[in-house]
Amino acid sequence: MKILLAEDDDVFRLLLGTLLFEDGYDVVAAPDGMKAWERLDGEGADLCVFDVDMPGMTGIDLLKRLRNDDRFSGLPVIMLTVKALVEDQLAGYKAGADEYIPKPVDADILLARIEALTRKTGKRKG
Repeated sequence: MKILLAEDDDVFRLLLGTLLFEDGYDVVAAPDGMKAWERLDGEGADLCVFDVDMPGMTGIDLLKRLRNDDRFSGLPVIMLTVKALVEDQLAGYKAGADEYIPKPVDADILLARIEALTRKTGKRKG
């Protein structure tokens, strides 16, 4: 199962990518929303994890673009961000997020939420 990870913080992107890889996922990472869109368009993905605040195209803009594209409109998306206010979370859900998880997040909780979404899609690790 391929996860597209869009995160502008290099260290966090590396840590999260390593966590997902070690849990059995194929990880494709991008440092911003535009590069994430290019990777998704070119390589596809089974699930996405997006930060909200990224240079160029934000995670919310990326999510809206994804939801408006028939190829990706049903793709599960988790927003993982420090923007934890109620209005931020509502904006994420209204844009089409399946999950909105404030940072910091426990690794086991994140992996459990990813697993819950993958059960719905029928996709498996590997």
